[in-house]
Amino acid sequence: MAKLKKTSAQMVAEARVRIAEVETADLIARLDDPDTVIVDIRDVRERQRTGYIPGSIHAPRGMIEFWVDPDSPYFKEVFGQDGKAYVLHCASGWRSALTVATLQDMGFDAAHLKDGFSDWLKAGGPVEGAKDD
Repeated sequence: MAKLKKTSAQMVAEARVRIAEVETADLIARLDDPDTVIVDIRDVRERQRTGYIPGSIHAPRGMIEFWVDPDSPYFKEVFGQDGKAYVLHCASGWRSALTVATLQDMGFDAAHLKDGFSDWLKAGGPVEGAKDD
């Protein structure tokens, strides 16, 4: 296999330099803020297995660029709300960092949960929908 020009870890590191990162404790404190929209980009099976942040919306990683684009036939109104702060998350913060960087390139303002859902669980953040609920 040919050597990659850039590793996934390098891409994540480059993204993190230019995007907003939200600490877990700060997002837990904002959970009831009606102006904060928490967006879970994990696979649906991850959400089913480990649960999700209460009130979060699910936007699969493979569709989010289309869902935020008002010119796309897949546009979702939840992403067209003025005055909202969008915070994306995945399991560990890698996918969400890359996604936020891409959305930022598109002109969509968002941040991400720096250490992901795994840190949310570690910090005792509330969870709904886990298989053992």
